[in-house]
Amino acid sequence: MLEKTLTRDYIFRGKIINLRVDKVELPDGREANREVVEHPGAVGIVALTGKEEVVLIKQYRQATGEEMWEIPAGKLEAGEDPQQCAIRELAEETGFSAAHWNKLTSFYTSPGFASEILHLYLARELKAGEQSLDPDESIRTYLVPLPQALEKVTGGEIRDGKTIIGILLATMLTDKGMAEG
Repeated sequence: MLEKTLTRDYIFRGKIINLRVDKVELPDGREANREVVEHPGAVGIVALTGKEEVVLIKQYRQATGEEMWEIPAGKLEAGEDPQQCAIRELAEETGFSAAHWNKLTSFYTSPGFASEILHLYLARELKAGEQSLDPDESIRTYLVPLPQALEKVTGGEIRDGKTIIGILLATMLTDKGMAEG
């Protein structure tokens, strides 16, 4: 039951996203408009210390009007390998590097209107370093025991989707002993 794209009009082209309106033909022949946010994709990193502490960041998000608990994350550059992006973003946002990397999953963040796919990684055997933030970033880094991070998820304190998925997967994998480097 595919929709056939008839026309595609770009309403906005930005630094991070583009907004387009597609006119589509539905399977039954009717026409409809679909508003689509184009995004190049992103990565999220669940970084765990040897003590099973997860590296969380806190930063203000204009879209929500709130300071948010999140895992380190960032946007893919054109043609960039997702794992290389994850390595770069972890170092930039937190100063940490990791000896072991495993891909957890990839998922569409909001497929009803956005093309963004997010690649989620587990990073282990961390080594601390210096943050290298972009000029417009203000990020604080915290080491939170994984069970406490899970409580922040179930208690509603963590409300960011990628962070919720990452913490749940990391908890599930570490409980089963599958997340060992």
